[in-house]
Amino acid sequence: MTLTSSRTTSRILFAALALIIIREWSAGQGLPGLRPDELVRSAVANEIKSTNQAAKYMFRQRKETPSGSQTKLMVETRDAMVGMVVANNDHPLSLDERRGEYGRIQRFVDDPAELDRKRKREKDDSERVRSILKALPDAFLYEYDGTDTGKPAMGEPGEPLVRLKFHPNPKYEPPTRVEQVLAGMQGIVLIDTHTQHIARIDGTLFQDVAFGWGILGHLDRGGHFLVNQTDIGDNDWAISRMELAFTGKLLLFKSLNIRSTEIYSDFHPVPPDLTFAQGVQLLRKQMDSGGENPPHNGSSK
Repeated sequence: MTLTSSRTTSRILFAALALIIIREWSAGQGLPGLRPDELVRSAVANEIKSTNQAAKYMFRQRKETPSGSQTKLMVETRDAMVGMVVANNDHPLSLDERRGEYGRIQRFVDDPAELDRKRKREKDDSERVRSILKALPDAFLYEYDGTDTGKPAMGEPGEPLVRLKFHPNPKYEPPTRVEQVLAGMQGIVLIDTHTQHIARIDGTLFQDVAFGWGILGHLDRGGHFLVNQTDIGDNDWAISRMELAFTGKLLLFKSLNIRSTEIYSDFHPVPPDLTFAQGVQLLRKQMDSGGENPPHNGSSK
């Protein structure tokens, strides 16, 4: 073998070895054989499919704002969400406060029109969330940014997550005002490629975002949101943490200042055909028994 052919063979072997190492590293890091936008599109389709499933849960919600905190027990029903306050600033309600809370939610049972309005509000909110979710694959450009690992209340603990960086797609045209906020957003998204679920979205406004040519209002640069999802059992995922921090103006005059952190925990399944009235009774029974948490069972997380 000549010196030249030896060098050529060595280069070929080195290139082949490098390719094998890169492939093995990618497999070990959990990087899928998909373009980043295809991975996001697949995960979004799975999230939308999951929201259409009939599973219902009882859970705890703790919301913290600059003015204090409030804790609720929540239960999903076939009619609408039932939410009962159980603590303010981490102090359980007094007997009088509890009676007032019972009366507040009982009015939805006693007044079908009021329950219909609540159902419509929740449906409208769900549609806005769905619109944002459906826009994610087209509103941003994505690139792989390594991997992360699932943690308690974010993904499945110990499982690998693919990290993607995103920034606005200049070709995207928001179809409604709901999606306009995405035009000024950048950040990261973590995806569990095994379950095809989004474990985290962390976004920041890098520029002011105007609505309706600035007439309807705007959000200030620096606004931030974070949403974590986690596995709550039986292949179901749910939001476990949501942080919002936005300032701006509405209709040019009204100041907007949103700062809140919401924690969702103690998920427990309930019958999928549970009515609103039955949900109220379920929460009242839980409160009357002296417990603020849903009863523990084998499917809780």
